Amino acid sequence: QVHLVESGGGLVQAGGSLRLSCAHSGRRFSTTTMGWFRQAPGKEREFVAAISWILDNTVYADSVKGRFTISRDNPKNTLYLQMNALKIGDKAVYYCAASRVALNIVATGYNYWGQGTQVTVSS
Repeated sequence: QVHLVESGGGLVQAGGSLRLSCAHSGRRFSTTTMGWFRQAPGKEREFVAAISWILDNTVYADSVKGRFTISRDNPKNTLYLQMNALKIGDKAVYYCAASRVALNIVATGYNYWGQGTQVTVSS
C-alpha cells in the first residue's frame, strides 16, 4: 500500500552536491520514521540518515555527518537527502525507506523500500 519512489541521483564530481528526493504515498500513511540507506556492489546495505516524520529528530551515520542533511516536507509527502562534499566512497544506490516504529538505524526495522537511485561520484 505504501509506495516509495526515489529520484535525483546522477553523476557528480567529488566535492560536488546532489539532492535526492523520495516521494511516498499510501491510503493511511502510518509512517513514523523515514530513512535513507545506500548499497554499493558487493557491500551490505548501509544506513545513511533517518528522520522522525512528526518530530524533528534526526540521526546520521558517522560517515556522512556534516556533509548530508535529511529533511522532509510532510504536505508534499516527500523526503529529501541533501548531499554535499561528495566523496568517491559515497557512490552507491541510495534507497529511501519507511518505518512504522520509532527512529532507528537498522534496515530490518523498516517496512517499505523504494527502488533506489544511483549516485556516482567521479574524481
